[in-house]
Amino acid sequence: MVTFLVCLSILIGGYFIYGTYVDRMVGVNPDKETPAVKLQDDVDYVPMPWWKVFLIQFLNIAGTGPIFGAISGALFGPVAFLWITFGTIFAGAVHDYLSGVISMKHDGMSVSELVGIYLGDHMKMIMRVFSVILLILVGTVFVSSPAGLLASMTGQGLVFWTVIIILYYILATILPVDKIVGKIYPLFGAALLLMAIGLCGAMFINHFNGTRPMVEMTLENLHPEKLSVFPFLFVTIACGALSGFHATQSPMMARCVSNERESKKVFYGAMVVEGIVALVWCAVSLSFFGDTAHLNQALVESGGQSGVVNIISTGLLGKVGAVLALLGVVACPITSGDTAFRSARLTIADAFSIKQDHVAKRFYIAIPLFVICIILTQFDFNIIWRYFAWSNQTLATICLWTSTVYLLKNKRNYWITLIPATFMTFICTSYILQAKEGLRLSGTFSNGVGILAAIILFSWFMRRVMKGKLEQEVPCQAKNLLGE
Repeated sequence: MVTFLVCLSILIGGYFIYGTYVDRMVGVNPDKETPAVKLQDDVDYVPMPWWKVFLIQFLNIAGTGPIFGAISGALFGPVAFLWITFGTIFAGAVHDYLSGVISMKHDGMSVSELVGIYLGDHMKMIMRVFSVILLILVGTVFVSSPAGLLASMTGQGLVFWTVIIILYYILATILPVDKIVGKIYPLFGAALLLMAIGLCGAMFINHFNGTRPMVEMTLENLHPEKLSVFPFLFVTIACGALSGFHATQSPMMARCVSNERESKKVFYGAMVVEGIVALVWCAVSLSFFGDTAHLNQALVESGGQSGVVNIISTGLLGKVGAVLALLGVVACPITSGDTAFRSARLTIADAFSIKQDHVAKRFYIAIPLFVICIILTQFDFNIIWRYFAWSNQTLATICLWTSTVYLLKNKRNYWITLIPATFMTFICTSYILQAKEGLRLSGTFSNGVGILAAIILFSWFMRRVMKGKLEQEVPCQAKNLLGE
């Protein structure tokens, strides 16, 4: 209990202390027109109140991520609390904040175009393909999994629910952002917050009072399958600490922020709240089942994280919990899926300079995406989806390096992103070398190579910084963005 409360306090304090430092250091300009105001088209560029943008951003980046990832991460034991807490403050929230702010400075530009400006045209081409594939995969899986759950719960066929969800996705992708996303998402976002608050309260009443002892705080790896903390924990818990998927979502909301002074609340704040949700679910999972062995048994017997969500929610909150469980395992994935396709549409539109003011142009881009989605729903995603975890963190690493060059260019403290970028370079390299979906090499060798890769990239960066070459190489459109 003490560990949970300390980590919760650090997360909240991190928003007010480190979040304020980042906001002041980056130097947003409240007098400059944001893309939402300057380029308002009532489709994608739509000014909204900060609280609405915050709730939409929170649900966009959350979905089931801080729930499912935290449950799986809890298998490592209380050490997962540390990654959620410090990963959120020093990596995830900084990543989300800068991806949103940099996008605003470039008229709401998508992440692949931003990467191109700061890391070069070759990286831009790679990121265009990489991010669109990633978004289609996210969207497709979040068609299949909710459709399967709804089919099992209602008795209606899988095809029926697949068609319904895809039709909804098409509408959410094509219609102006304030018509569906702007109206439904704040409600779902608030419900997800209430779910976490309710479970947290029930956890204290029922399971932190000594009736079911929770494992004591320890840095020991308690994973039943003995997966190593480095690098697996840092990939398993993604959306609750650091996630590259967020960099595809922040530019979408960068087109809706009315004033740059709202950046901290919308981007840094949404990530901190997601970290809190992940922390609650990690603690609840350990508290409810008592230890990692029983949690792992529940995951196996109930069919995965969705089953555990249902067991915990109904066990702690009764019928209300059942409704919240339905929200968590059905509604939240759908709200991640539709914005994934919307982000894919915007990424393609930016890449080919296709204005999105007419609905026909939006259909022109969106329909092929959904044709691919329909085809992919016929395949088993169990193997393919495993690559998402690594791809997601690799995207986050690229965005952190992009932010580092951005800060360097604007003569700001680039260490706030350089340190997490270097660390995640080690994690991603090590993971793909030893994971089942990777090369399956030994952990010792893989971690060694990962450390070496991080050192080489860090040294290369610092050497070019010392010689002033990186500032010379960044294109002119990246200059003086913080000195307006």
